Amino acid sequence: MGDSKPTTTIISNDTTGETNKEDQKIEDEKMEFSEDEELLIARMFKLVGERWSLIAGRIPGRTAEEIEKYWTERYKS
Repeated sequence: MGDSKPTTTIISNDTTGETNKEDQKIEDEKMEFSEDEELLIARMFKLVGERWSLIAGRIPGRTAEEIEKYWTERYKS
């Protein structure tokens, strides 16, 4: 025990933005909706309005937040 050296933890403040760019790329890929998804979102929106969780429940793998973001970006007034 007397031989042990204190350990040092190095915390990196990476300012290159590499991780953020990678996260954004993944998010952009995920935000691509198929034509079928787009049609379903439009039909569901016409039926239930801004009830994003109900719409997301009809599209496997999509969250209410993704669908709301898609809708607001696509159909800004």
